[in-house]
Amino acid sequence: MEVLKIATAGSVDDGKSTLIGRILYDTKSLTTDKLEAIEATSKKRGYDYLDFSLATDGLVAEREQGITIDVAHIYFSTKNKSYIIADTPGHVEYTRNMVTGASTSQASIILIDARKGVIEQTNRHFFINNLLRIKDVVVAINKMDLVDYSEDVYNKIKADFEELMSKRDYQDQNISFIPVSALKGDNVVNKSENMPWYTGESILTHLENLDKADIFNTGTPRFPVQYVIRPKTEEYHDYRGYAGKVYGGNLSVGDEVVVLPSQTESKIKEIYFYDETFETASRRSSVTITLEDDVNVSRGDMIVKKDDLPTIEKQFTANVCWMDSKQLTPGGKYVVQHGINKVLAKVDTIHHKINPDYSGIEEDVTGLGMNDIAKVSFKLNKPIFYDKFKDHRTNGSFIVIDPQSNSTVGAGFIQ
Repeated sequence: MEVLKIATAGSVDDGKSTLIGRILYDTKSLTTDKLEAIEATSKKRGYDYLDFSLATDGLVAEREQGITIDVAHIYFSTKNKSYIIADTPGHVEYTRNMVTGASTSQASIILIDARKGVIEQTNRHFFINNLLRIKDVVVAINKMDLVDYSEDVYNKIKADFEELMSKRDYQDQNISFIPVSALKGDNVVNKSENMPWYTGESILTHLENLDKADIFNTGTPRFPVQYVIRPKTEEYHDYRGYAGKVYGGNLSVGDEVVVLPSQTESKIKEIYFYDETFETASRRSSVTITLEDDVNVSRGDMIVKKDDLPTIEKQFTANVCWMDSKQLTPGGKYVVQHGINKVLAKVDTIHHKINPDYSGIEEDVTGLGMNDIAKVSFKLNKPIFYDKFKDHRTNGSFIVIDPQSNSTVGAGFIQ
């Protein structure tokens, strides 16, 4: 079954957790004990409605304060798809959590409180969706029940958001506007009768109708080798297969390929999935590939088409979201993990800091603090084979690791 990962974004009290809880409730994805707990807690607090945010906010501090602090992953399925929702916090100080949740998502839901409209945090959330090249964005204008389901309020917020869209540099996004009431259930799973002026789809119907071709960023085929398979049995004495996942495009039997970093040339001989053979491995499929020539291939190498090589260099420039309390400064030494490969890296230059509310850049920056986003150049101790993030989402991204604590301290997107 197709799996769709969705990131949510919104300011404090915009209703992200309530929206997700409503989806789980209306799709009958809540277990009986969970539903009973929500009913009991809502009654205990004196609510005359079910507090669906309790379905997602798992930390005690989240339940006490009624806010989301950490990224929660929620799973549910319909007849057509399986869904993973990354419920990310809306506070400015949790920007790094939002980047983490959205970095692997194919779609996003940005919530806007109908009473507040487009605010500074909305700019920040849309900027991150733009930065991470998320192709399908739903702008859910929530709490329409509190503005009497007004079409004028909806149109005003839509116009303000369209003005914000003019500032983006990623034009391939499909942006849909849906007026909802997460608390009442209007246009979440089922169409609302309270807004006859809205003729579009509900949120779930929109997600159900998304085509894979429209949400996954296409690119050129990249096959990082995860594992070299050598059974060394009598039946497979000379067998040598390379297991991994195909990213970006398709690979087929007979394709002329190059193994990086050795740049050895060969052809694809066979493509296996367990005990079946295929003529073509489609993108995002996990397969084992054999080559016609007995070449030296190790874990961490990459197989690419002969006429479509990535950039192979010992330096690059990237947009980096810093996630550590200890500042990133020029000259700092880290480990960059790009795909499977880990290389030693030194921060060469911090070019400028990027304000994620579309207010411009800050130059003459001496260091980056937690949640800062900046354009940074790195020098590496050995070459990596990468693509620009805008051309290849998987092969253009990396994480930064502190070699002393072994903690992930940053996420980067190669320019």
